[in-house]
Amino acid sequence: MSDRGVLLVNLGSPASTEVADVRRYLNQFLMDPYVVDLPWPLRRLLVGLILLLRPKKSAAAYASIWWKEGSPLVAISRKVQQALQARLDMPVELAMRYGKPSIKRGILALAARSGIKEILFIPQYPQHADSTITTSIKEAERVIAEQGLNLKLTIVPAFHSKPGYMDALVASAAPHLEQRFDHLLLSYHGLPERHLRKADPTNAHCLNYPDCCDQPSPAHATCYRAQCVLVSKEFTSRMGLRDDQWSMSFQSRLGRDKWIEPYTEQRVDELAAQGVKRLVVMCPAFVADCIETLEEIGDRAREQFIEAGGEELILVPCLNDHPQWIDALEQWCRTEPAVA
Repeated sequence: MSDRGVLLVNLGSPASTEVADVRRYLNQFLMDPYVVDLPWPLRRLLVGLILLLRPKKSAAAYASIWWKEGSPLVAISRKVQQALQARLDMPVELAMRYGKPSIKRGILALAARSGIKEILFIPQYPQHADSTITTSIKEAERVIAEQGLNLKLTIVPAFHSKPGYMDALVASAAPHLEQRFDHLLLSYHGLPERHLRKADPTNAHCLNYPDCCDQPSPAHATCYRAQCVLVSKEFTSRMGLRDDQWSMSFQSRLGRDKWIEPYTEQRVDELAAQGVKRLVVMCPAFVADCIETLEEIGDRAREQFIEAGGEELILVPCLNDHPQWIDALEQWCRTEPAVA
């Protein structure tokens, strides 16, 4: 038996579609300083205002995509955990940054296993962002220190450029792109522009040039947008698509700050106005389907596209528990050098 345990970590979900549970989840999520990066008093005020109305609206959105097993994100992540566990001789636990199962629970479950000295920590995010990967790592470090655990935390960083991820992305999406379509839209979760600037170690590259993502820079190691561009170009190249057959955009804006452009909701209208009738949408920032894919794209964007003159919007499922994605995770757990 290995002295290593694996912890798969994703974002999280409310415990149910009840407004109170959604409010509790949103409060935990939005009060994270890596998500809403304002001083505590301003963050508390802003989140308090958001929680007056948003939980009811969000609860209805969650209810529209909820499965009998519960949250799609958690249910799918459980399937990934179980599929990976079946291939490995090391324990595999699942955790969510917000909600349950918590990172604390996952770490303690692994720590309780006899002989475990190292946790291979795999955030389930292809691209780097402080609001996803960094906050998950910080929470794991906090738990280990708080509990006084003698465990090594070995981190698998953003895997946007790892061949295993791209191989799985192509394999899972190819059947959907073999059908007739007019345009492919790669829609990524958005971020406020200031998050890119804060993550730029050079303090002089990100968003300082129109083509900053295409110019080599050390900033790309932590630049979410540059990594999205890289995934888009690599994927469409492998699929043999011309430049005019695809575009990329960013979804899920919150608040009035400037977020990364172009915005998905605007791009959907533009494509319909250009005569696109059959639109395929992929969401490569997510490895498991969730409210942002199933409801935001699969329901709202589809309705918007048809109202704007389109005929059909086809949502490509995320990697979910596709066998080739499990292959990639298995390889990383066995052999991939990780960053401690």
